[in-house]
Amino acid sequence: QLQLVESGGGLVQPGGSLRLSCAFSGFAHGIAWFRQAPGKGPEWISFIDRYSSLSYSSKSVQGRFTISRDNAKTTLYLQMDNLKPEDTGRYYCVREPADEGLFDYWGQGTQVTVSE
Repeated sequence: QLQLVESGGGLVQPGGSLRLSCAFSGFAHGIAWFRQAPGKGPEWISFIDRYSSLSYSSKSVQGRFTISRDNAKTTLYLQMDNLKPEDTGRYYCVREPADEGLFDYWGQGTQVTVSE
């Protein structure tokens, strides 16, 4: 059964760090992190494939966010450093079922707020 469960969000000051986790079960070619700020559409943040051989991040977070997954490949992480107020939003892990650049299943999300 496919399941994606995010955790690790919270309130942090600018310049701080958070690590998000995504516990997943079921098959996925890859899993991505998206975020959605209030009043805006979803924004793709980062992606890692099932073999951890390929990973990508958007320019807005390159050098600050790192995507990884554990050896058993059942938990995905997003290490977020040097957080900025514009990183505020709800963060989701999302499944890519095949190597087609399409995403079909979203977790419930975890809220990240960056503020003084």
